[in-house]
Amino acid sequence: MLLLLLLLAFDASLSRAALYKDTSQPIHARVQDLLSRMTLEEKIGQMTQIERENATGSVITKYFIGSVLSGGGSVPAPRASAATWAAFVDGLQDGALATRLGIPIIYGIDAVHGHNNVYGATIFPHNVGLGSAGDPDLVKRIGAATALEVRATGIQYTFAPCVAVCRDPRWGRCFESYSEHPELVKAMTTIISGLQGETPAKGVPYVGGSSKVAACSKHYVGDGGTRSGINENNTVGSYKRLVGTHMLPYFDAIDKGVSTVMISYSSWNGIKMHKNRHLITDILKKRLRFKGFVISDWQGIDRITNPAGANYTYSVLVSVTAGIDMIMVPYEYTKFIDTLTSLVKQGFISLDRIDDAVRRILFVKFTAGLFEHPKSDSSYRSQIGAHRDLAREAVRKTLVLLKNGKNAKYPLLPLSKTASKILVAGSHANNLGNQCGGWTITWQGASGNTTLGTTILQGISNTVSKNTQVVYEESPSSSSVKGGGYDFAIVVVGEPPYAETQGDNLNLTIPQDGANTIESVCSSVKCLVILISGRPLVVAPHLSSMDALVAAWLPGSEGQGIADVIFGDYDFQGKSSRTWFKSVEQLPMNYGDVEYDPLFPFGYGLKMGKK
Repeated sequence: MLLLLLLLAFDASLSRAALYKDTSQPIHARVQDLLSRMTLEEKIGQMTQIERENATGSVITKYFIGSVLSGGGSVPAPRASAATWAAFVDGLQDGALATRLGIPIIYGIDAVHGHNNVYGATIFPHNVGLGSAGDPDLVKRIGAATALEVRATGIQYTFAPCVAVCRDPRWGRCFESYSEHPELVKAMTTIISGLQGETPAKGVPYVGGSSKVAACSKHYVGDGGTRSGINENNTVGSYKRLVGTHMLPYFDAIDKGVSTVMISYSSWNGIKMHKNRHLITDILKKRLRFKGFVISDWQGIDRITNPAGANYTYSVLVSVTAGIDMIMVPYEYTKFIDTLTSLVKQGFISLDRIDDAVRRILFVKFTAGLFEHPKSDSSYRSQIGAHRDLAREAVRKTLVLLKNGKNAKYPLLPLSKTASKILVAGSHANNLGNQCGGWTITWQGASGNTTLGTTILQGISNTVSKNTQVVYEESPSSSSVKGGGYDFAIVVVGEPPYAETQGDNLNLTIPQDGANTIESVCSSVKCLVILISGRPLVVAPHLSSMDALVAAWLPGSEGQGIADVIFGDYDFQGKSSRTWFKSVEQLPMNYGDVEYDPLFPFGYGLKMGKK
């Protein structure tokens, strides 16, 4: 009789256990069923995201880890192929599937302008350029293309888009922002529909099949408004201003069903966002009815204290009770797990708060289809680098013509394809790394041919007549230019690659080598200057010497798109997503300010004159 009772109990357990695996059940029912079976250890594991370099299948299994990420430049092997990436991610997934409940991991990566960690992937223009294109459909198509390339590597989650409203170009992350204008940033949230697919119900997180990825709106909230544009600094202002300027894009992102929201390192009126319960729980989760999960930034909870990590228990307590659901703890994950477990067992953090976090995480995993299709799909392998034509189109649309001719009656552009001899000069003319900028292959990016693509010089050479002599000299002297017999020169200069705090810049001048090249060349021959930068720079002192000036922002891997426009195959379409200032003393200065005296206003952009 005892054996019969045990068999019946085991059979009932099997029947009950099948509910969360039953695809015919509503997702909310599956989530609740799975949550009811989880131990505290399993729940806290789901709240933990660790870095790839520390992740193994056995670590995932032992600690029930819910998520893994690749930080900038964190790759399974140098120049790893899509197959190598997928095999690595699948190996970690095997560890998750070997756990008692078989809850799959969700793997995250910063695919912020294409799948930019991956060698050979299509690198699209950074957001500041896409804002200047002002084309929501283009951005949506870029999202869809990026999702395909991310899925080619077996990854299901990207930490994009950044919907920061950069109000001061001195900020090192300004190129990650579509614009200084919140309405333009809001319009660009169409990228979420490209990444995830169209949500069937307004405001419900949704990932539409194996060709899509979960998206992440970041960094909530006010990251683009810090004083003096200093990264991770304090944003000061009223709640009304916070909502109208910095929170506005989140309304549309949530409506479009964005799966996750990442919290900002910055503070609002002196309160660190990573511990701001009012803005995370009361506003984001309750008032805005965000249904996905909230994730911290990289070691974001450590930075609640100064110095970072000074009181780790406090940091875990206030961040989790504030409403952060998944904690990015790339390295010391056992310390986080032990600390959070202790806080729950001692009653400092309620089990309801833990259940809310895990419920949200599971909901996103179910909507992403991870329980049905946890492993990579080899049919997507060929998608890496397959969207160069789209990226080239994007480059054409992002370019902003700021000046064309020293005299309006005699425009320099479009340039002649049949010129006898052209000089191409400057540090950025033949350098893929420089034209891609930060967050390319590595976190900070790097100069040189760091990935595959077409440099601006190559694009020029591909476009002109075979009889045209193209001479490239990075830093020519005035005398060599004067005696060179050139019809005109194309000077390509700008900022070196950077990301985050390393890009904070209080003077915003063109680097000296670039400024010297402009003066040497443009004083000696008719010249077009193409500026490669993540934001407006000080150009007023050099403007009179230029015959034409183009803001190309950070165009990415397809430099051919620039040649398409400057030689007249396409006209300029871009309208500046940012105000160009006369001097840094005017900053911060944005469209709509009472004292608005720009060199070139927000929305400025010329068309080419006809020759």
